Amino acid sequence: MIISLIGYMGSGKSHISKVLSKKLNLKLFDLDRQISLKNKMTIPEIFEKKGEIYFRKQENHILNEILDSTDDFILSVGGGTPAYFNNMEIINRYSESVFLQTSVKTLSERILKQKEKRPLVAKIADEDLPEFIAKHLFERNVFYSQSKHKVITDGKSPEEIVTEIAALL
Repeated sequence: MIISLIGYMGSGKSHISKVLSKKLNLKLFDLDRQISLKNKMTIPEIFEKKGEIYFRKQENHILNEILDSTDDFILSVGGGTPAYFNNMEIINRYSESVFLQTSVKTLSERILKQKEKRPLVAKIADEDLPEFIAKHLFERNVFYSQSKHKVITDGKSPEEIVTEIAALL
């Protein structure tokens, strides 16, 4: 079984996927990490030097490559991945998708701490961040809501979230 974790940036996909991978003893792929490795650049560098359109094409190509596998593993995808091309359809076709649903308040607090590492929000004023996240999340929820499973993450420890995901599957 392939388990794909989706959700907005800051929802905990990377951390939860690591904990889940250990608990279920499954290999882990982080889509952004795979894109970085293939391009020999960080995600912010790819956005800066090659642009978002290039990044999104790479994302779709590598997503297809990863999911074209018979192995069982955990896949953590970028926050925007489900919103481009037919990525959400591909994710659902080849994996059990789990939406890590997180409130705007929690997302804002988390993203504020690492804003400079996030190309999408790096130039947004701190006080405008919650409104940006709320609008962006509203647009992306159309895609996130297509996932097969949903886990609300607010107020839960990573272990509680992982236990809930394991119980769903």
